[in-house]
Amino acid sequence: MRLIWTEVTALGAAREGVQELETREGAALCYPALTGACAVGERVLVNTTARDLALGTGGVDFVVARAEAADGANALSSSPVSSCASVAGSRVALDESNTPADGHIMKLRYTPLQRNVLAVEAPESPYHKIMERLDTLEGIPVVCCGLHSQVPLVAAAIKQVDASLRVGYVMTDQAALPLAFSKLVTQCRDLELLDATLTCGQAFGGELEAVNLYSGLLAACHVQGCDVVIVSIGPGLAGTQTLFGHGGVAQGEAINATGALGGSPIACLRMSFADERQRHQGISHHSLTALGRIAAVPATAIVPWLEGEQQTYVEAQLESFESRADHYFAQLEQPSFSEDALRGLHVTTMGRGPAEDPAFFEAAFAAGAAAGGMARFVEPPSCVKSAPRLDLDLDE
Repeated sequence: MRLIWTEVTALGAAREGVQELETREGAALCYPALTGACAVGERVLVNTTARDLALGTGGVDFVVARAEAADGANALSSSPVSSCASVAGSRVALDESNTPADGHIMKLRYTPLQRNVLAVEAPESPYHKIMERLDTLEGIPVVCCGLHSQVPLVAAAIKQVDASLRVGYVMTDQAALPLAFSKLVTQCRDLELLDATLTCGQAFGGELEAVNLYSGLLAACHVQGCDVVIVSIGPGLAGTQTLFGHGGVAQGEAINATGALGGSPIACLRMSFADERQRHQGISHHSLTALGRIAAVPATAIVPWLEGEQQTYVEAQLESFESRADHYFAQLEQPSFSEDALRGLHVTTMGRGPAEDPAFFEAAFAAGAAAGGMARFVEPPSCVKSAPRLDLDLDE
């Protein structure tokens, strides 16, 4: 970890829960709920580790603490320091944005930035009486995603089926922890593609907070009144080029949680024919691992419309696919992606848009279309045709 004292030189765009800054070191983000809001000219302690490692999604600096202004601040050295105490006479400056919440549940637990939140299921919550007796999702569809960029696509497809459906997003804690880090979620709320947000586990910043995914799903259904729930990690997927060492396994865990609570899990397949990495060609190994090795309950997976070599490639993948659960695969007979359904929202995956990587967008829209149809208690859209269930050896 690398911590550096520097100075805020400019304030950038602001959205709820986060400030974009420029410092003498470069671009940085400040979460006022953790440190208080920053002002131009302030000295701040920033964590530069992600930028030093040239990471993608998380490759910016993060404000750890703010120090009171002091003489000579403009000449402050940017040499690495190991603690706030190395700046003589400085102390952390907090403001009213750091007023403690009413709850006793801690997030970012046992770290210097741990904070208390009012968890939806906690005794002090106004929803405690509701939450203490809940144990079922009553069959509502839950779309389990493997990538954060799938969330707006799934939501747009659901709203395309029926704009009156109430769509909630539950963010888990296997990637970015602050919901405010996601510009996509903020834009989806503004465009009414998402109607509610909830953060569970160590993730924070949703309209509701939950201790874990199970409570989060129940709250999204019964407290926030969602007709469809989308579950995904936040931005910043981790990968190690190993079978299980990636953030995509969270998709399988979400399927299990949905099934355990009596929901209807729908797997959003990560697909691409534009990704140069062989392990992500066709149906990504992330989705295949989540469905084949992690998910222990059946899920519905919708394969998008394909043709030619792409269709042949995916058929071969499914023929060799083995799983612990008897998943149900269906395929679309025609394209489902609609750019108009995004309401002007610009979405990319690994820097690629729908023209460069159509299979990715089609797969996410297919999952959303299925969820929308299921939520309205009608048959799936007419463009869906059933594929035979796979003959799986459950002893494997």
